[in-house]
Amino acid sequence: MSFIEVNETPLYYEDYGPKDAPALVFSHSLFFNSDMFQHQVEHFSKDYRVICYDHRGQGNSGRSSLENLDMDTLTNDAAALIEGLGIQKCHFIGNSMGGFIALRLAARRPDLLHSCVVLGSSGEAEYKKEEFQPLVTQLQKNGAEEVLDPLMYIMFGDASLASLTFERERNIWRDYMKKLDSSIGDAAHQVIHRNSVLKELEGITVPVLAIAGEQDHAYSIELSENIVKKVENGRCEVVGKAGHSVALEKPEEVNKRLERHFVRMKSKLERRARI
Repeated sequence: MSFIEVNETPLYYEDYGPKDAPALVFSHSLFFNSDMFQHQVEHFSKDYRVICYDHRGQGNSGRSSLENLDMDTLTNDAAALIEGLGIQKCHFIGNSMGGFIALRLAARRPDLLHSCVVLGSSGEAEYKKEEFQPLVTQLQKNGAEEVLDPLMYIMFGDASLASLTFERERNIWRDYMKKLDSSIGDAAHQVIHRNSVLKELEGITVPVLAIAGEQDHAYSIELSENIVKKVENGRCEVVGKAGHSVALEKPEEVNKRLERHFVRMKSKLERRARI
């Protein structure tokens, strides 16, 4: 197990692949940990340096107070992680909450990024705040065990919830969420009380790929489209029969889209180098 101290908090991370290869940093969703990107690690770690980490307050990383679980602090953690691992620039890939961080990095620390990829995410303030607040209150009181069914519905699409072939993966994460204690409620509170970042994204030059799940119960395709409309170099793609956890639900499809994106970015860098 590897830890790095950032902003007075130990962050757990895993570092795969050649250390001199182009770097990919994966940032997980609320209610998950760095394992949610296991399929991407398997696919990309032969040719890329792949780093997955747990946010403060989640997974194996250090716990933190409610006021230090906000998106700005988590963004500062991500920047410190990248710099602390000696990475000059990376492709930063985030699912949902990880996407909130990815967009803030793209706006505030473009010097650290080759590109930004967001999956099942949003650049806006939470538009389902009133709907999610009772769930967050329950999480803060008693943890996740009593609200597993609504959590599973939020985090996975209809096809994944019904699929027999996805049953093992679904059960792994249901069991993981069942063990989340009341501290996860503080992280959830900061997620739904985040500010919009759309204004900051206006005109940024960091390339942004937004991948949306067709059956996402949390964030609509329109929210992904709204992100790419704000940036100079944005692209939105939709994965069919996938929900909020698109990289878990449709790993082969997502890996193909990521691969194409990284190849496009490499070609652009090579063209710039020749000019």
